[in-house]
Amino acid sequence: MDDELGRAWREHRRHVLDVAFRMLGNLAGAEDVVQEAFARLAKADIDSIDDAGGWLVVVASRLCLDRLRSDRRHPTTPDEALGDRPEGGAVDPADRVTLDDSVRLALHLVLERLTAAERTVFVLHDVFQYPFEAIGEIVGRTPAACRQLASRARRAVRADEGRARFVVEPAEQRRVTERFIAACAGGDLDGLLTLLDPDVSGEADVGGRIGVRVVTGRDPVAAGLLQFFGPTSQTTLLSLPAGLQAGVVALRRGRVVTLATLTIRDGRVVHIDALADTERLAPLGAALGV
Repeated sequence: MDDELGRAWREHRRHVLDVAFRMLGNLAGAEDVVQEAFARLAKADIDSIDDAGGWLVVVASRLCLDRLRSDRRHPTTPDEALGDRPEGGAVDPADRVTLDDSVRLALHLVLERLTAAERTVFVLHDVFQYPFEAIGEIVGRTPAACRQLASRARRAVRADEGRARFVVEPAEQRRVTERFIAACAGGDLDGLLTLLDPDVSGEADVGGRIGVRVVTGRDPVAAGLLQFFGPTSQTTLLSLPAGLQAGVVALRRGRVVTLATLTIRDGRVVHIDALADTERLAPLGAALGV
């Protein structure tokens, strides 16, 4: 039992966390949902479950749906949602750039005006490609009703694109981002090299006296990625798409340590911009609830 639970944790935790994060838009809440989903799996007869990953997604989605409905009944104020502001209530212009150009473009802030059911159906179907039949079991609606919910959600997202500049990331972009995260998290050097363009370049703004570091070439970029994001770094990587750009947020010990933007062309990563300045990342962490 423990071995099966451990295997499920290693194989499915990040995907379930990604689903919960997209639905809730709050990383702390998503972590709580994942913990609760695995706690329920531990109490279940895991040997009788054919697809532990699918089971966990269903449970986590239902937990997220309950939270979204509860939030609609008991909304927080903007200040509560963003956390404590700096002394004096002002936001530094540099921090505002970080907040506006990354967090504001993320899916959860665009979908905040949707109903809980619309948001759940949109995220599970349009982002993660789950079938309407399976989603209907989660939200308690027929597949036809789920299609209508998704259609309404798409219209709302399209109406917001001009203001928030958000679109669901292209399928190729999502595939590359998922493979990029999996290769980094698993320490798969060969897998990572196949995703990087031979002339890939990377820039990392670490702030302070160090400033910006620039690395070029597939081998040195891959080595640097595994050093900072590999399995020995104790880092959790999640996708954070921003319109047509692929974003990856890295967390370590519950804190945001890096926000990386991937430029993808013809199925390969050609450039990586990484922000690792802790001060400038603070608003991102606050907005994500960590």
